[in-house]
Amino acid sequence: MSAATEAATGRDLEAKLRRLKLPGFAAHHREIARVAEKDGLTHEQFLSALVDQEESERRNRRVERLLKESKLPREKTLETFDLARVPQIPRSLVRTLSEGEFLDRAENVLAFGNPGTGKTHLLCGIGHELVKRGHSVLFTPTYALVQGLVRAKRDLRLAAELKRLDRFEAVLLDDIGYVQQERAEMEVLFTFLSERYERRSVLVTSNLVFSKWEQIFKDSMVTAAAIDRIIHHARIIELDVESYRAAEAHARRRKREGRSEPAGGAEVAK
Repeated sequence: MSAATEAATGRDLEAKLRRLKLPGFAAHHREIARVAEKDGLTHEQFLSALVDQEESERRNRRVERLLKESKLPREKTLETFDLARVPQIPRSLVRTLSEGEFLDRAENVLAFGNPGTGKTHLLCGIGHELVKRGHSVLFTPTYALVQGLVRAKRDLRLAAELKRLDRFEAVLLDDIGYVQQERAEMEVLFTFLSERYERRSVLVTSNLVFSKWEQIFKDSMVTAAAIDRIIHHARIIELDVESYRAAEAHARRRKREGRSEPAGGAEVAK
């Protein structure tokens, strides 16, 4: 076979592979063929190596797509979360949640704590781990989700919007206490939680304990019904620690005090 004929055959093969939606095959078949020839691989081993490459690239593309759709803050991962600050949270629990089996059971995860304690960062970190395992996650401030649902209801497309949200195995509602608390917002938030009950998972951060959730739903019966649905199958995490910002401020103050000069002009050891 001439070089020109071989090149044409190669181009034709790549075009066929792309039509078959096998971009990994098209991009790497020559490289893997050279390795196969060098290492004396069988035809089956050569084909298996190509399939492994295709699967790897498809998995990577899916994870990147899921990450983009998730709207998770890229910097809020478990790698950047200081678990040493929250010794009361078992590492085994974080690991178990990151594996994602709770999604199959449509369980919820609730993180409570004062502002700045890291509850959003922790749940976002778990969200990143879920995405790495191929799960669909959506991060959204609660007020943004509620406003979107209110607009959808006004435009007579609430069912369609709920169906869109149902595509996500987990929806992470950040700061559930920061909604405007108008009746229309309370109603769509309750509808959203009811629609996902025992079907899909919700991850929630809140600085309001359950006894104060009537501030959100405005009605004691609705509040009780919402809490009942959300905690029926739920893991609850409490971050009873000082806020990051307060801790950093205290550290800066201690550093300044540690550098003050005592009598005699000697600097305190750092």
